[in-house]
Amino acid sequence: MAKRKILLCLAHMSGNEMKYIEEAFADNWVVPLGPNVNGFEADLEQFVGEGKHVVALSAGTAAVHLALIALGVGPGDEVICQSFTFCASCNPIKYLGATPVLVDSEPDTWNIDPELLDRAIADRIALTGKKPKAIVPVYLYGMPAKLREVMAVADKYGIPVVEDAAEGFGSRYAGHVCGTFGQYGVLSFNGNKMITTSGGGALICADAESKNQIMFYATQAREAYPYYQHEHIGYNYRMSNICAGIGRGQMTIAAEHIRHHQHIAALYKEAFANVPGITFHENPSPEFDSNYWLNTIVLSPDLKVKGEENAYSQTVSGAIGGAGSTVHAATSAHTACEPNTNVEAMRMALAAEGIESRPLWKPMHLQPVYADAPAYTNGVSENLFKTGLCLPSGPWVTDDDVAFIVDCIKQNIAQ
Repeated sequence: MAKRKILLCLAHMSGNEMKYIEEAFADNWVVPLGPNVNGFEADLEQFVGEGKHVVALSAGTAAVHLALIALGVGPGDEVICQSFTFCASCNPIKYLGATPVLVDSEPDTWNIDPELLDRAIADRIALTGKKPKAIVPVYLYGMPAKLREVMAVADKYGIPVVEDAAEGFGSRYAGHVCGTFGQYGVLSFNGNKMITTSGGGALICADAESKNQIMFYATQAREAYPYYQHEHIGYNYRMSNICAGIGRGQMTIAAEHIRHHQHIAALYKEAFANVPGITFHENPSPEFDSNYWLNTIVLSPDLKVKGEENAYSQTVSGAIGGAGSTVHAATSAHTACEPNTNVEAMRMALAAEGIESRPLWKPMHLQPVYADAPAYTNGVSENLFKTGLCLPSGPWVTDDDVAFIVDCIKQNIAQ
């Protein structure tokens, strides 16, 4: 009997995606414009509400990049970015020749610490004589940040906010959709997100004028002449009509996907409630309404896991955690900061049973590529990286899968 395979999070095509794709082919709309692009943007605008406007783009990373361009970020500038995130949140800062200033997290949501954010901004102003050009909070694994406090700090200094809601599609804070609080909000529709366009993203804009500016830069910054006139550097960042067709179909089941992720979260929460040494990360209060894109647990450093003696015993030869891109071969089994041996042993044990899991994001201030970036840390994200694990959470995960995963975890706790 073939071993079951339970993936971390995988796209689920159960809407009317093919209808829109077939219409695009029938009408020969296979370019980065057309009825699906317009329709997808309209669907997203209705979904996020608040009178916001949306531009469909080729990736969430492109959305971060364009938001920073629109805010005038350039060489010599600084941008505050949450350290506990995927690299796509801060790489675009470097694209523009600016400097990311990395700020650590608070322990409730795992997102940017508002008090540390305030201190970091005051310190950068004192050191450089000017304030950062933007603040990029992230909604890690779908969990909203402490937005009331974050926005209060941003307003105090008059700094615009670019919300990285790539993992937070459909998450809400105080009843409002994440991505609608700041001047811009970033969405991602990668193949492992809450909804997918196979690859793609979007930028939530405050008004029609902002949307038009983003559209201009996303379509190679072409001026309004009957020939190609360019007075600014532009980018080829528009979403294709084919990908947008997938997105339109996915929007018909978006609410269903969010409910499923939250249902899986409730199962995990209940299952781990009485397991010593394992803590499930959940909404800290009713104001927070996570989509639970990925469900996460923290393993106590004192928890003993079977096979710990074999953790990091050999170098990794391929991609771990669903990475689909080419990776450099590891030259050593260790890095300067890595998950605890009990976390790695649990990951290995789950993998042996066909269950995909993954450590939490390694904070940017611990990444060699950002070793020289200014960083304001408190130890929260480093501790979480050492002790946390992401569990399967997508629409393909069933109630029986959760029971099997939890049982495997319990079975691998050493008595």
